[in-house]
Amino acid sequence: MTLWQPDPALIRRPAYLSLADQFARAIHDGRLANGARLPTHRRLAEDLKLSVQTVSRAYEELIRRGLISGEVGRGSFVQTQRREPEPPYLPERLGEVIDLSILKPVCEPMHLEKLKQALGWLAENLPSSSALSFRPNMVFPRHRAVAVEWLKLCGLEASPQNVSLTNGATAGMTVALMSVAPPGSTVATEAIGHHTLVPLARYLGFNLEGLPIDDNGLIPEALDEACRLSDIRAVFVQPSVINPTATLMDAGRREQIAAVARKHDIAIIENDVLGPLVEGRPPAVAAFAPERTLYVTSFTKIVVPGLRIGYLAVPDRYVAAVANRHLVSNWMATPMVAEIATRWVNDGTAMELVNWQRGALRRRQEIAAEVLAGVDYRVHRDGLHLWLELPGDRAEESFVAQARLRGVAIAPGTSFRIADTPWHPAVRISLGSTTEGELRAGLSVVAKLLLGDPEHLLLAI
Repeated sequence: MTLWQPDPALIRRPAYLSLADQFARAIHDGRLANGARLPTHRRLAEDLKLSVQTVSRAYEELIRRGLISGEVGRGSFVQTQRREPEPPYLPERLGEVIDLSILKPVCEPMHLEKLKQALGWLAENLPSSSALSFRPNMVFPRHRAVAVEWLKLCGLEASPQNVSLTNGATAGMTVALMSVAPPGSTVATEAIGHHTLVPLARYLGFNLEGLPIDDNGLIPEALDEACRLSDIRAVFVQPSVINPTATLMDAGRREQIAAVARKHDIAIIENDVLGPLVEGRPPAVAAFAPERTLYVTSFTKIVVPGLRIGYLAVPDRYVAAVANRHLVSNWMATPMVAEIATRWVNDGTAMELVNWQRGALRRRQEIAAEVLAGVDYRVHRDGLHLWLELPGDRAEESFVAQARLRGVAIAPGTSFRIADTPWHPAVRISLGSTTEGELRAGLSVVAKLLLGDPEHLLLAI
């Protein structure tokens, strides 16, 4: 049994989360060592004058964070070794589940047919360099020139020598982070952000600091304070709707973020995978700070998932670092996929599919507005998902599980939680991952769960 005890005077509402945060700080500060046994639920409840249910929920939250483990018959123990995080989406689609958990564009048979036609064209027109060369500089000069034209549609001016082709946005953001955040350094990002950042930070050895956000995205004053108090080397932002809360940061906020980064001489990594899909959006953050922004975009979420190619545009100071890290982690993007992307940008197919996608998503938004009438949620008319904060009496994990039992998969909001700050339960719901009929049915299940009385799951053992 450990000698450290939570301070009841520091407990705030919601009590279970405040209690869990006290334990988390004690574990991180070393006041609770790995393997230390925690008090029983009843004993701690009596000591702190809380209900046993409150203590149980606090311990469940600590288990979710990977900080403690519960062993039947033995008790609860500090477990500082981190577990691999579970993805917010289903790794594979099972049975008759309506999968609203994975973020993807609307796809119809037309998309497959266009890819088949492109592959047929490629079979007749494949350049020898794309099939036989190991040297990126022999393969990609022509593709970089076309990439510059696509980046203009994203609101960004770039030179071909400053653009790397990547196997999608994930490869692009990984190379960007490797280039600006050496092991031991710190990267700032939104408190509710990209779900792969937490494990990626662990794998690459940098620290991640989640900063407060509001209805306009990352708060510049929070970034400024973090840069003053910590050795921040870069800030990772998703300003254009792809972020979990479906926020479109306005131009003024983007300019302020750029100014703070310039003041503290830190890099900016801008994840803008929706690119020209978001109609009427402000200029990219990179347009306000071109000398320090590494800009990532791709085709997979706006054209067709199988077109796994993206562009990473960087300032002169990072060109060599990006080239080196791309070589050791990917060597180069897949040349044959790059051939299709370049052809589609040149002949207008890529933009044609983007415009089609925008119309399809707006129809999905109409379905969501109809089925979820009276429900408060966040969405952008050109976004792939909606963000739904749950009522105060709904536990997020239980809500997701209840939906799953009714045949609907949705993504728990905590999967996107970067900062250990007070949390409001929420879910992310994809609008493009299935047919319109299945979307309507899945959203109807969500609506019924919201309108019904909350129930805890009972497990038969």
